[in-house]
Amino acid sequence: MKEEFKAQMLRIHFGEADKWQGRPLHEAIFAKCQELGIAGVTIYRGIEGYGTSTRIHYASRWALSKDAPMMVSIVDTEEQIRTLIPYLDEMVHEGLMATSPVEVIRYSRDPAAAV
Repeated sequence: MKEEFKAQMLRIHFGEADKWQGRPLHEAIFAKCQELGIAGVTIYRGIEGYGTSTRIHYASRWALSKDAPMMVSIVDTEEQIRTLIPYLDEMVHEGLMATSPVEVIRYSRDPAAAV
């Protein structure tokens, strides 16, 4: 089945070392999105980047280095994104958030065709 609709994309950029209540920030954001029933979330670990502080975050070959740039990409309705943002305001202490309207094409299996 194919479904098309308008949605909102929210991307959150921060460093891998960032935490929320003792756990990695990306895990906390992911858990909050699941709790709120957000439609889609993907977490990316980058190679190199910087944000509001211009402090460079980079992935290292050394196992002890854990400050790669992170990006969480979230897609849902504008209403759901607005519901999530107050939680992010508390959780993200340093970073960058960007929203944009998107056209979504969602493919899913036809329940009648499932075997």
